[in-house]
Amino acid sequence: MAFREIAGHRHLFELLTAAAGRGTLPPSLIFAGPEGVGKKMAAVALAQLVNCQALPKTRAADADAQPDIFGLVETPPPSRAAAPASANAAARFEIDACGVCASCRRIARGVHADVLTIAPGDTGAIKVDQVRDAIERAGYRPFEGRRRVVIIDDADRILVEAQNALLKTLEEPPSASTFVLVTSRPDLLLPTVQSRCQKLRFGRLEPGEIADVLIQQHEYAAPDAHAAASVADGSIGVALQGASDEFAEARDAAAGMLRGVATASDPRRRLDSARTLLGTSSDREELSRRLRALSSLLRDLGVLLSRADDRWLANADLRPLLSGLAKAFDSDRAVRAFSAVDRALAALDRNASPKIVADWLAFQI
Repeated sequence: MAFREIAGHRHLFELLTAAAGRGTLPPSLIFAGPEGVGKKMAAVALAQLVNCQALPKTRAADADAQPDIFGLVETPPPSRAAAPASANAAARFEIDACGVCASCRRIARGVHADVLTIAPGDTGAIKVDQVRDAIERAGYRPFEGRRRVVIIDDADRILVEAQNALLKTLEEPPSASTFVLVTSRPDLLLPTVQSRCQKLRFGRLEPGEIADVLIQQHEYAAPDAHAAASVADGSIGVALQGASDEFAEARDAAAGMLRGVATASDPRRRLDSARTLLGTSSDREELSRRLRALSSLLRDLGVLLSRADDRWLANADLRPLLSGLAKAFDSDRAVRAFSAVDRALAALDRNASPKIVADWLAFQI
């Protein structure tokens, strides 16, 4: 999968592709960020880029090139005036892998001789023998490609002994090799390891980007995709963990509660709305899912009330419903309701009764 096919992170991908084109790609990198946002795919895309047979030989692929630090930043810059793009499909990077040559296909399948992926074994850890084997292989010139790329997935699970074995290689890497450490918990890496790598911090994806991926790559129906994306906390991995119908039901229940309490002053109607949110079950996990959906809807109400660009909406497909609800809410009420949902989630975590939580919330919104 080339960079242009990965959702989000355009700023980081522009840096990487430009550096590869100029031959200033650092030999040791850390891809850090939340789970399920495309870090591992980006590492594979980088391996494809520096080995793509359809690209002319660049300094990035030259074993004699001297890679320099190229101004990578810890975090992408703040969002500009433009609203978030839905995907990188239309992105134009300085260079990018073709994705279809023999080398790109072999890397995508994980069978390229010069691209080695290390992951935790049965014990849940990456042991020193795995690291030493990778170091030994990285010391040789590429066998069939232009550069050797070593991808260490879940790098925070490298045992301390193995991290120490890696230090000298990260400090003085072989001229034709690149190491990419992929992790959602970079602080668990030794400071000496972190200091020898350039770090790229991947942010959370926008709901629209997640929905596009679910529709295009996982055959979700549009309503199910938007429902899953709205409560995925910026992670495609989280969106894929639950059944799509569960997310859709959670969002329907949250929307039903908001409709019920929007103009209701009668306590009985508010309690009816609580039952709508709770459903026929008092399952704690299910209520938590519905509360997260409710939080997403209230966030979108805030977007509408502030007259921000509609493309910031997490539940863009529910725009008519949200517009109707906005007539019964002002900014202060939306903020108070959003805060109340946070307190409700915290109460659930402290083992409060789901029914009591739902009833309490119905009188706070």
